[in-house]
Amino acid sequence: MSNIVIKATDISKQYRLGLVGSGTLKDDMARFWAQIRGKEDPTLKVGQLNDRTQKSNSDYVWALKDINFEVKQGEILGIIGKNGAGKSTLLKILSKITAPTTGSIKIKGRIASLLEVGTGFHGELTGRENIYINGAILGMRRHEVTRKLDEIIDFAGVEKYIDTPVKRYSSGMTVRLGFAVAANLEPDILVIDEVLAVGDAEFQKKAIGKMQDVSRGEGRTILFVSHNMASIQNLCTRGILLNNGSIEYVNNDIRSVIERYLHIANQPVLDLKTVTNRIGNRKVMLNKFYVTNQEGKEVKAIFAGDNIYFVFELEVNDIDFKQLNIGFSLHDGNGDILSILYTSYQNYQFQIQEKGKLVVSCYLKEFPIGVKQVTIKTRIEVDKQHSDWVQVPVAQIDIEYGNYFYQSINNSFPILLRGDWDTQVTL
Repeated sequence: MSNIVIKATDISKQYRLGLVGSGTLKDDMARFWAQIRGKEDPTLKVGQLNDRTQKSNSDYVWALKDINFEVKQGEILGIIGKNGAGKSTLLKILSKITAPTTGSIKIKGRIASLLEVGTGFHGELTGRENIYINGAILGMRRHEVTRKLDEIIDFAGVEKYIDTPVKRYSSGMTVRLGFAVAANLEPDILVIDEVLAVGDAEFQKKAIGKMQDVSRGEGRTILFVSHNMASIQNLCTRGILLNNGSIEYVNNDIRSVIERYLHIANQPVLDLKTVTNRIGNRKVMLNKFYVTNQEGKEVKAIFAGDNIYFVFELEVNDIDFKQLNIGFSLHDGNGDILSILYTSYQNYQFQIQEKGKLVVSCYLKEFPIGVKQVTIKTRIEVDKQHSDWVQVPVAQIDIEYGNYFYQSINNSFPILLRGDWDTQVTL
């Protein structure tokens, strides 16, 4: 169809784990032998999907595997998925920053990308000079950029610093200028990664309004990646859900795509010992996490107002530290944070004198959260450094209202309060 501006056919991207370069001599010889015989690269037949939570049994990983989709002119396509799902890799391929291992992409029109803070900017040049350079990259003449210059500077709100080298800009200023350049220099296709999260709430609202204007009013196409589901829902007309490098779900109803994503994103891991998607020096590691009732029985569902325990089963691998800090965050069904608690908030000090297993529990009296499902993420620090920060949810609990207010209440409130009321009579 004539209104198709992007067509991706069987796109796959493979990376070699651990090493940078072409790989081993054995792999290089295998590639060469296959090439002179006109055969497929044999290394493309090995590897596994990009599930970052699991250990790898291959030297290769497919960051993307068999991606097929089309984008029509004027669409605002939301691309969502967990960290490591392949979103940024896909946008880099679309922006021709990197090439696919297999497959092809056909793009109709000029494309402008804002993938990382400072993308396309030369730090030693001023903001003004970088605007002209970006315009030239898009194939615009100098007078065309000059016509848009005041509009770009005004939108970015950096007039005072426009003749200052961009290396002196804050990340927020750089993003504002980068977005203003990308959105106002009239590309046919605008590709935006998570960078808008760096800006403040006012700028994010302004940027979303601008994207709606250029799509609906000017018929330009936008590909938008974000972990902010409110922005995705407000902006996008269609959605693609990536999971472990493959397309999990595509739908013109963006809300259904978001719901599918949240279902996947909120699924806790079954065995923490197999999770490799974690950050830290591993002096102290989390082996298991679970929730129990007051009787010590493990539970998956509670009533709001129940007294419960969060239980951390730890492995102490090194005692060469002074302070252990254990924390957790509670998230609602949209992934938004409801609350955070660390041992350091309450000045709790651990006395650890030997290596081995350690069980820590946190007693939560009259649990005051009223959302239907709560996912739990954890972090362990030693001497203010990450020791074990698991990047995926470690547990999920279902919550019913029960008799928190000592009577039946039909409304759903995320935070539940119980007050002691008093009356004073004054004369």
